[in-house]
Amino acid sequence: MELAKELNVAPENIRHIHIMGVCGTGMAALAGMLKSSGYKISGSDKAVYPPMSLFLEEMEIEVHDGYGPQNLDPKPDLVIVGNVITRKNPEAQALAETDIPYLSFPQALAHFFIQDRTSLVVTGTHGKTTTSSLLASCLNRAEYDPTFMIGGIVREFNANFRLGNGPHFISEGDEYDTAFFDKESKFLHYRPDIAIITSVEFDHADIFADLDAIKRSFQKFVSLLPKDGLIIAHLDDPNVVDVIQDAPCEVQGYGESANLDWSLHNVQASGGMTNFTVKRKGREWAELAVQLPGRHNCLNALAVTAVLHRIGVTASAINEGLSLFGGIKRRQEVRGIVNDITIIDDFAHHPTAVKETIQALKNAYAGQRLITVFEPRTNSSRRAIFQQDYIPCFDASDLTFIREPVPLDNVPQDELFSAKQLTADITARNKHAISCPDTDSILSQLLPILQPQDVVAILSNGGFDDIHNRLLEQLKSTKAS
Repeated sequence: MELAKELNVAPENIRHIHIMGVCGTGMAALAGMLKSSGYKISGSDKAVYPPMSLFLEEMEIEVHDGYGPQNLDPKPDLVIVGNVITRKNPEAQALAETDIPYLSFPQALAHFFIQDRTSLVVTGTHGKTTTSSLLASCLNRAEYDPTFMIGGIVREFNANFRLGNGPHFISEGDEYDTAFFDKESKFLHYRPDIAIITSVEFDHADIFADLDAIKRSFQKFVSLLPKDGLIIAHLDDPNVVDVIQDAPCEVQGYGESANLDWSLHNVQASGGMTNFTVKRKGREWAELAVQLPGRHNCLNALAVTAVLHRIGVTASAINEGLSLFGGIKRRQEVRGIVNDITIIDDFAHHPTAVKETIQALKNAYAGQRLITVFEPRTNSSRRAIFQQDYIPCFDASDLTFIREPVPLDNVPQDELFSAKQLTADITARNKHAISCPDTDSILSQLLPILQPQDVVAILSNGGFDDIHNRLLEQLKSTKAS
């Protein structure tokens, strides 16, 4: 049984909202925002465990462990259906047999929090979380009191969401699909007034057939901008150039090319800061700095600068906001230093992000041995699509461990990513790489070779079997003995 399309609306009178898939990072944040707005919230999920279970408990949100029709009793006024829910889910099937209105996550975000605010949407294949976090932090320090929903935990707020009283809503515009009943990209629901497009590359092979399909989705997003809107576009990227061709509003380009509205120059790392010069339309505009390594992060900061300038934030206030930004969990996050060995956690998984992250860390820790541990975990990275693209990404790493991924169901063996093959290809470039069947194997081979001054960069978009804490604890045990 399918959900009735006419019920895909927000009713006029809402008191009780039930959220299916409530333990996802974004869904739990939405639950917290709605609870703080005065609604009664309940939720359900099949995996109710910390940290999200504790967060929801602290918010006094009732969570049902497991899905089923009983979770819709008492009858809520509205159900929000998470992206994790399939049409075969027993609770979704039960919902289809009722007259309860329902929304997807992005529909709910737009209805409850975006529609009455100026919508600032950060999109692109790479850099969305860092860029949107920078924007939120800078706006907050400039006393604009923003509301936001972001895909990472921003250190300044120790949260991935915030309810402010200011006029702006900042969202991370994800191109992934919305829900089982809506296969269009999430960002098409976010009603953009000002948008950043950081990059456009092929990703999400489970839902997009090719790069052209992704570009068509971005073109739909661009068409949503109002005539008085603004797009800040990374025009060094030819795919971004393609998708903004028919933009209905002003487009300001940013990048490293000198002919752009906003251009990056003189990037230099010093004392934990990355300093750079900003030129506006060819003329020197400001000297800025961020506590983040890498040219890619300077470009993220440049895009934020362009948006803040449009809003009316001064150059000095922009520099203060950027320079004081404390980072995001799981984005080049130092998880610990033991025996003078630094353990870093990063979310990178797409080849471009992997390459830029490793190079940035190599530059930031110049003269130290960089060991990279990589877990291919996304639906795209576990396919052979990026097999060749990954080969040069580890050039800046002195030693690389690559975990064999858990195979995807219903994907032929010859279409799956191979850690062994990538290891052989990296070795052929005169670089040292080791493939491992599991996390235990990585730890058993990594621990004996670690030396003071080593930097271990662990790249995964998942929990990676808690490898960060396990490695730190083993290093502490070695130190104690």
